Amino acid sequence: MTKGKFITLEGVEGVGKSTNLELISALVKSGGHDVLVTREPGGTTLGERVREILLDKDEHGMTPMAELLLMFAARAQHVEEVIRPALARGTWVVSDRFTDSSYAYQGGGRQLGSNTVAELEHQVLGGFKPDLVVILDLDVQAGLERASKVSEADRFESEERAFFERVRAAFIGRSTKAGYQLVDAGRPLADVQADITIIIKKLFE
Repeated sequence: MTKGKFITLEGVEGVGKSTNLELISALVKSGGHDVLVTREPGGTTLGERVREILLDKDEHGMTPMAELLLMFAARAQHVEEVIRPALARGTWVVSDRFTDSSYAYQGGGRQLGSNTVAELEHQVLGGFKPDLVVILDLDVQAGLERASKVSEADRFESEERAFFERVRAAFIGRSTKAGYQLVDAGRPLADVQADITIIIKKLFE
């Protein structure tokens, strides 16, 4: 049995991840593959409970390191319970966020630095990485305005603009690595999705 591929979708608030997750899932199915769509934090019973804590605006006193450790606790469960077994079955997995969000939000936004995140990544995941990371890039103010129209701001979305500028910069910095694709999400949706379609079809090759 051929092992499945692991695709992650990343970006700041309001970049359009939900809409484009649907597109990627449909493209993978059209390529003849089973697909599992999941998310972080979350994806498991434990992960969803951790997600509630992380997004709760009443958690005012959470330290950056506590936040990072909670992210990786949820991720450890997610990988072992859901992602690895699905890939072993030949299912393609598409995740709304993964480790790059920790580099961006905790490493960049919370200013813990990439080395701290890298140490945890090594301990928790070893060499396990996505086959493809698609980063949707958008001006921070535009993204926050988009997000505010969809739902009430959670604990992360309530942060100051400077926080998200650091997050965006961290994402852009990571986009130069092999296996990463940076997509300008500030353009019309049809143009964004045309680019994503090309990227995903290349993965079929």
